Amino acid sequence: QLQASGGGLVQPGGSLRLSCAASGRTFSLYAMGWFRQAPGKEREFVAVINWSGGNTYYADSVKGRFTISRDNAKNTVYLQMRSLKPEDTAVYYCAGKPSALLPTTSRAYDSWGQGTQVTVSS
Repeated sequence: QLQASGGGLVQPGGSLRLSCAASGRTFSLYAMGWFRQAPGKEREFVAVINWSGGNTYYADSVKGRFTISRDNAKNTVYLQMRSLKPEDTAVYYCAGKPSALLPTTSRAYDSWGQGTQVTVSS
C-alpha cells in the first residue's frame, strides 16, 4: 500500500517535496515511479527510480528541476520539485512495481498511491 503526501499550493519558481510511504517488507525490491494527471489530460510519467536508488530517469519536462530519491530504511520515495511552473499543476501519484528495470508507462505498475494535489499559481 502506498500513501502520497506533501502536495499544496506554491508560487511559480517555488519548491515542494512529495513523499510516498510504502507498507510491507519488500519495498526495496520495487522500482518506484511518480506520475501526474492534470485536469482533462491523461496521466503522464514524471520520474522513476530503481530498487537501489542507483538509477533514475525523468521526463524531459521535469529534467533538471525534479529529483527522485528513496530511503529503503524508511520505505519512502521522494520527489523534490524545484523551479515549479504553472504547467506542473496536477495530481501527483506514486506507483510501485517489483522490477529491476525503470518502467515509464502507467500500465507497467501494479501498486498506486491515492494522489496528492500540486497547484502552482501566483
